[in-house]
Amino acid sequence: MVYLSGLRDSNDGRYRHHGLSLVFSEQEADHALRESHERCFREWLVMKLEHQKADLALYFSDLPTDRKTLVENWLRLAPYRNLVPANARRPERELFMVDLESLLKILRNEFADAVPDPRD
Repeated sequence: MVYLSGLRDSNDGRYRHHGLSLVFSEQEADHALRESHERCFREWLVMKLEHQKADLALYFSDLPTDRKTLVENWLRLAPYRNLVPANARRPERELFMVDLESLLKILRNEFADAVPDPRD
């Protein structure tokens, strides 16, 4: 979902992929990527929270920044807002935001618990 949302131009909302545009038209590529993003988003919404949490933790594990910093920055800067497809319905947007923010807070607590207390 992160990859697909990253293909969306924030200025005009069109999805762009150089390789697909070479094989198909820009319109066809935009349409296919838009549908893929929407499908991926809706599939994520119906996952159980524990599966969403595992998916988010897996995504974070592939990034070079330590997870505690990632979670803190995601909570503070909310880059996940860009993951929502433009035509998502309001209830879908709200569910996504509530789920993701809850998961980030859970992960933040887990990472805080994993840090050894220097007083021990």
